[in-house]
Amino acid sequence: MAINSVKKIRESKMMSKAELARKANVTVQTIDRIEKGNDCRLDTKRKIITALGYKLTERTKIFVEDDEDES
Repeated sequence: MAINSVKKIRESKMMSKAELARKANVTVQTIDRIEKGNDCRLDTKRKIITALGYKLTERTKIFVEDDEDES
């Protein structure tokens, strides 16, 4: 299980799952899975980070880094 703040940040921005999905160019189901703690591809993380209005260098504010090297 991946730990992330996607739901908390999305809700603080008064953004629906559908709106985030549209901005990130992913499906609502993808957003739902990520918010439930399922892992996702690095490319999907990048899309969500920018759709939430963050820079990629701020990724740790949204996605907690785990032991796996994702570079």
